[in-house]
Amino acid sequence: MKKISFNSQNAYSNEKAAEFVVTGVPVQCTTSAIETQYKYVDNQRTDEITGYKLWFIQKGLNPFTVKFDKKPDLPEFLALVEFDNLTAIEIRSNVYFKADGLKVVK
Repeated sequence: MKKISFNSQNAYSNEKAAEFVVTGVPVQCTTSAIETQYKYVDNQRTDEITGYKLWFIQKGLNPFTVKFDKKPDLPEFLALVEFDNLTAIEIRSNVYFKADGLKVVK
């Protein structure tokens, strides 16, 4: 019988985010409209909002999305931003990012 291990690799972490998004290299927001995510029950969308997604780019990376639990203020297109508590999880070679917030860097 295969033992299933639940450890820190199965959770969002700052360390995993740092493996992909380089600190000190500018991140730009490429979102023109915030994507609202909804909860689904039996393949039917409910009115319950589960989060908000925005798209970003960083030199050397493919465009990536970051999910926010609270609706963030939408920065201007291609504005330089920093994340508050950026975390990531890797599931089957896919990386998913979450953050508590973001701020525009001047």
